[in-house]
Amino acid sequence: MSLVARDRQVIWHPFTRQKNMLPPIPIVKGEGTLLWDEDGKSYIDAISSWWVNLHGHAHPYIAEKLYRQALQLEQVIFAGFTHKPAIELAERLLPLLPGHFSRVFYSDNGSTATEVALKMAIQYWWNQNEKHRKKILAFHHSYHGDTFGAMSVSDRSVFTLAFHDLLFDVVFIDTPTTTNLSSLIETISAHAAETAAFIYEPLVQGAGGIKMYDVAPMDHLLKQVKKMGIICIADEVMTGFWRTGKSFASHYLSVEPDIICLSKGLTGGTMALGVTACSPKIYDAYMSDDALKTFFHGHSFTANPLACTAALASLDLLHEADCRHQIQMICEENQQFAVQLQHSQLPYKNIRIRGTILAFEIEQGEDVYLNNIGALVTEQALSKGIYLRPLGNTVYIMPPYCISRAELQQVYDCILSIRL
Repeated sequence: MSLVARDRQVIWHPFTRQKNMLPPIPIVKGEGTLLWDEDGKSYIDAISSWWVNLHGHAHPYIAEKLYRQALQLEQVIFAGFTHKPAIELAERLLPLLPGHFSRVFYSDNGSTATEVALKMAIQYWWNQNEKHRKKILAFHHSYHGDTFGAMSVSDRSVFTLAFHDLLFDVVFIDTPTTTNLSSLIETISAHAAETAAFIYEPLVQGAGGIKMYDVAPMDHLLKQVKKMGIICIADEVMTGFWRTGKSFASHYLSVEPDIICLSKGLTGGTMALGVTACSPKIYDAYMSDDALKTFFHGHSFTANPLACTAALASLDLLHEADCRHQIQMICEENQQFAVQLQHSQLPYKNIRIRGTILAFEIEQGEDVYLNNIGALVTEQALSKGIYLRPLGNTVYIMPPYCISRAELQQVYDCILSIRL
């Protein structure tokens, strides 16, 4: 039996309608930007396999580090034990982060990283005997993951529809502009006394439609939120590690978060790992003789040595001059291609870029995730050896940093050739 036939008998794929499901592409090998199927056809991975892959598939440096670590220590409980990869990763991450962070809490993916952040912020107030402060503030069109806390602080959408009556209430506001700031601050002020935290995706909202917003109004909003004593949680699961052209999107902002969530590119896309880092203020609220003020949270694979090793290897590669050069090249090429798109006669609108991320909408049907035009784009792109996976009618590219100019041009040419 083929891989596809075997898959059909035993696998339930994510975000995929099961009835009349198109056959999945059986991938047998990856190298650099390319993925090969079992028939030998290659595809440029223009979305970094759900935004995780930074340095290319099967990177030999990361693979070698993993191999050596696997021979030494593959896993150990992290309650009462520690190990070198976890310590080294925390030591290297903390100085790089966009703020004054003192501790790293490990989990195993982006959704759990945001769950940790939410619990950390709510219990911060509980530990301070301000138990009434438990509301969360979030943006419309936000997406923070698929576990229940993460769903609750994500915009109500098709992702959460079946669970709406089980999610806790959240104060949702629009992303800030120069014209709506006053009304946003007024809404926040009305809830400030009961609000524990504000969670946000800085400057680029991912699964909500690659929506981008401006630095200046966000900075002003964050300053007001901080004045009200509300904890700021930056969800940089997607925007971290140079995706936006800076090491973290929060580096564009002058206001530092109190808590930051990382995953996806954290390990270069090699293994699952989540990080929630907090400021000294947050950590100090848990330094108590009262055992009830302990943060009772953990995962079986917390700080997995292999995952921490992959993250350390990815940081090594990010530090190399060639990687920084590649990131700059992608940013510049995206700028030039955006101009080309704007002057084309194609039915594309709202063309936008932030660093290595480029996105636009197809002017056909509604701007929603269930717009079927995305499937047509994917089909045409795959026939040309390019993997694109639009969010409804929102088409975007987010390539691995190792992509060559020629490969990037292939992606651009594919976008220009789409027939609707």
